Amino acid sequence: MQQFMSLYSDRQRSVLSMQEAQTETQNTRQGNRSWPDHDKGLAGRSGSQSNWEDVQAYGLARGNKNLLFVAKQQDGLNHGIIFHCLQIFSDAFNGTVTFLPLEENSEGKYQIKKCNIYQIQLTHIKDEEWSMSIIVSSSENWFSDGIAYPKLAWLGNELLSKLAKWSVEKKHSEFKSTLSLIPVTKYSKVYQELKEKYKEMVKVWPEVTDPEKFVYEDVAIAAYLLILWEEERKEKGLFKKQSFVDLGCGNGLLVHILSNEGHSGRGIDVRRRKIWDMYGSETHLEECTIMPGDSHLFPDIDWLIGNHSDELTPWIPVIAARSSYSCCYFVLPCCFFDFHGKYSRRQSKKTQYREYLDFVSQVGFVCGFHVEEDCLRIPSTKRVCLIGKNRTYPPAQCALIDKQITQYIHDHQTCTLVTHDRRAGFSHNDASDNVCKEAGTEFPGNETETAGRIWMPGFQPREKVEQVRNCAALPRDFVDDVVLNVANLLLNATQEKSCCDTHSASMNTWNQGKSLSLKEVAEHLNKETLKRLKSEYGGLQTLLKNSHQVFEVLNGRVHIRDWRKEKPSSKNKPEVKRHLSAEAFKTRLCWFFIHHPDGCSLPAESCPYAHGTEELRQSQIMKKKKHTQ
Repeated sequence: MQQFMSLYSDRQRSVLSMQEAQTETQNTRQGNRSWPDHDKGLAGRSGSQSNWEDVQAYGLARGNKNLLFVAKQQDGLNHGIIFHCLQIFSDAFNGTVTFLPLEENSEGKYQIKKCNIYQIQLTHIKDEEWSMSIIVSSSENWFSDGIAYPKLAWLGNELLSKLAKWSVEKKHSEFKSTLSLIPVTKYSKVYQELKEKYKEMVKVWPEVTDPEKFVYEDVAIAAYLLILWEEERKEKGLFKKQSFVDLGCGNGLLVHILSNEGHSGRGIDVRRRKIWDMYGSETHLEECTIMPGDSHLFPDIDWLIGNHSDELTPWIPVIAARSSYSCCYFVLPCCFFDFHGKYSRRQSKKTQYREYLDFVSQVGFVCGFHVEEDCLRIPSTKRVCLIGKNRTYPPAQCALIDKQITQYIHDHQTCTLVTHDRRAGFSHNDASDNVCKEAGTEFPGNETETAGRIWMPGFQPREKVEQVRNCAALPRDFVDDVVLNVANLLLNATQEKSCCDTHSASMNTWNQGKSLSLKEVAEHLNKETLKRLKSEYGGLQTLLKNSHQVFEVLNGRVHIRDWRKEKPSSKNKPEVKRHLSAEAFKTRLCWFFIHHPDGCSLPAESCPYAHGTEELRQSQIMKKKKHTQ
């Protein structure tokens, strides 16, 4: 094996207590803990016996076979964990973690990709000095796709330095450990089964969102809920599988998986998705706007789910509490919403995420739930879920708790109905057109009526049609006019001479203009233009950043982009992408060639944009494909 990056030392703190690790391993060898069946570790997959022999023959960890017999314990000594094409072995006694990439052959059996085996080693030098290194099986035959199989440069230059940093930093986590409320072993088994069962969804995903992220995230959430509900049935002596409603179900995949696994339920969302048509009649999805009120209660449902439910997130504990005494809830907060709109921070000592989680937890407590918190194992930065499955009060106190909820909501209603009506993009007609019929379309005029119908008149649901407000939908003529005006403003501005000019004379002959702050640029635009831009997210800055060919926006200042200074990116591109770029073709005209008084700063052959319509031609590859069809 070849070592390509090694030494890291920290004299302030011991990274790992090797004595403790040695004690744990000795206890295992003496029979104090259960031994894993090695044929069920790596051999848990099809074709695994040959894989196991491959591992032994290859002599992992420099011939140390002890790492092959490490018991599964909660202390971090793992054997046979499969994670995204990897079999992972950790050996705390010798301070190593070995990664065995797996690949599926034509027969559907998994084999070890020997050329891509790598190992992380921690070695005690002396006293408080340690070294951390990564060794690989072969650098010459190493295969990398940048996803499942990492690049050598990333392992050595990025991963190793981060591991060293994480090993010594004293950072207290403000969240609970991952999967603290369910058996991890059961979860891992169910997750792998579901992932295998629904992996084909990635190939047929019709939405514009990233299929791998959303499919595997929903698979992980489904696995968590299935185990959580199984444990609840054991705890409460239930035999029938729980029913559910997913409020703000989005793509509906979570509903589809849970329904397929035997739980009766449905999903509700304000906007229908393309993928809904692919699930079939067994998956029940409804296009409907939920207005929190007495008309949207679910007395016959066991669980309410809020998976990134946005504006409905703080309402889900309320809806669960008022639906029935036995109704439970699961929420995975993402975007920060209060009862009536965007959540406003109240404490500066906490992160915004931690503060919002505490707020949603408080709502659950006020609603009479014993709220539990857990961290999911999903590819997201927002992975803390809140669960309310037990009540803190007897059924006889339901009326008292309901009054408590009403008072709490009233205290958080900081805006009147009138002020909400005046917000941009919201009107009664817009909201009521898509509300389910039984919810009513009129907002009551006084507080007494509100308590009987809609719990907060100022609540603003999402719009049925998602508006694009990043300047991408603005008329082309409007955008071109703003770009030309701003460019002329920069080009015509008096250019200050630099006292330390390092550019060549040829560089200075081309007018680069003067940089101006966004505020200075805005002052030169007319009021109608500014008003139109303010209705877009990011406003003027977003429009200028979108016009990447012409402008460069850095630290709040706008510059004319000089393409001579752009660094060539071919060095960082994979070989396949470099081959494609060599045969690339120009699809847009060069703005500078048409509008700049000095023309383009680059010759036609070097400019990524077309100097005239004659350069707007089809790629030879595209032509060949058309001829062969």
